[in-house]
Amino acid sequence: MAGTFVRRTFAVPEGEEWLFRVDAETQLKAYCHWQREVGEEKGEKRGEMPPGSQTRPALQEVRRDLPVIVVVHGLEGSSDSNYMWGIADKAWARGFHAVRMNQRNCGGTERLTPTLYNSGLSGDYRAVLLELICEGFEQIYFAGYSMGGNLVSKMAGEWGAAPPKELRGVCAVCPSMDLSACADALEETENFLYQRHFVKGLMARYRRKAELFPQRYSKDGFGPVRTVREFDDKITAPYFGYRDAEDYYQHAGAKRVIGDVSMPMLVITAKDDPFVPYEALVRAGVDNNPCVRFVAPEHGGHCGFISRWQGAERFWAEERIVEFVEARSKEARK
Repeated sequence: MAGTFVRRTFAVPEGEEWLFRVDAETQLKAYCHWQREVGEEKGEKRGEMPPGSQTRPALQEVRRDLPVIVVVHGLEGSSDSNYMWGIADKAWARGFHAVRMNQRNCGGTERLTPTLYNSGLSGDYRAVLLELICEGFEQIYFAGYSMGGNLVSKMAGEWGAAPPKELRGVCAVCPSMDLSACADALEETENFLYQRHFVKGLMARYRRKAELFPQRYSKDGFGPVRTVREFDDKITAPYFGYRDAEDYYQHAGAKRVIGDVSMPMLVITAKDDPFVPYEALVRAGVDNNPCVRFVAPEHGGHCGFISRWQGAERFWAEERIVEFVEARSKEARK
């Protein structure tokens, strides 16, 4: 909880608002921190676009050769979550680009899509990746926390043995790959506060969607919703064509495809995570794929990982993500 509520300051400049097109009716809002050409570097080949591409004006002087870290938040988070800013801050300090995504409907973006969001929408980040490739970026990395970790893991696995060469790596922190196990864990007594927080946020978001799109969503008729599983059973599953919550969980969880990941991947979880069970990740075979580096310290909670050290090491998982990208980038330049 401290990772969420502790006050933090960041040196990274404000990001530029950006809309990624997913399909005819859905856009995702992001805030992009671009490293731009300066001084004599302007106009060099590395800042130019590939022949025939249609760059946005805002990207005219952006370095295409530098790594891009696309960060995806967890359930009921947004681009303003502390860890989103933390990774962007660390990436910027190392000279990388950072893109802080909002999932569908998050960060005040309900009007950008008539749909809800769910843990299986990995195609959203496939679309983001392909747009960045189209814009000429050469090294693209994704990092996701919790629900976002499941989404980027699922995307990585779905590429199978032939991911785009520009997708150089993926990081997932406390990824909810086994959604059913996570829903069960949330129903434990000690997780009452988490459960209440998530359900309250999900229902408030649903009510906003029902007001904006009354032709699609009923304001009532599904009875009381007290748990995340009940929300998914009564709302998520039927609106996305699943039989029930369990059917949704089995199709949306990255555990089905983690064995197919063929690019370098870093997975960080904590053995004391209260509702992403360490044992569920082990059962999913995360540590059986040679492309995946699985790091599981004894402590860290759910996406917290606050260390005893000051400076960049204080928020330990954020630093590991940026280190991973830095190491992969150095390898790519050899």
